[in-house]
Amino acid sequence: MEKKEKPLEKLTAKELREMALALPGIHGVHAMKKEELITAIRAAKGIAEPEPKKEKKVVAKKEKVVLTVAQLKQKVKELRAKRDELLQQENLKMAEILRKRISRLKKQTRRAA
Repeated sequence: MEKKEKPLEKLTAKELREMALALPGIHGVHAMKKEELITAIRAAKGIAEPEPKKEKKVVAKKEKVVLTVAQLKQKVKELRAKRDELLQQENLKMAEILRKRISRLKKQTRRAA
């Protein structure tokens, strides 16, 4: 059974130095840093450089809109009316979602008061 080699990035600098010493054509191994060792080993073995990972997009967070207690209570009334309509239509999943929103808004009114 073949032993699979670890990726070069996962090896320590010491392990990379030992590997580089075994390869012909690499000089000044002990003065090299880990990144330099990896590039030298790849060049000696003929391994292509991997493509750099794509950077994650940073999404700016929206500013929170602060509502007054009266506005929150008005929103609760509207959601209750919608929830009652959904219960009449027997759309229990959406009614449950609105119940949770109502509960969250009620908590906000208690905090804001």
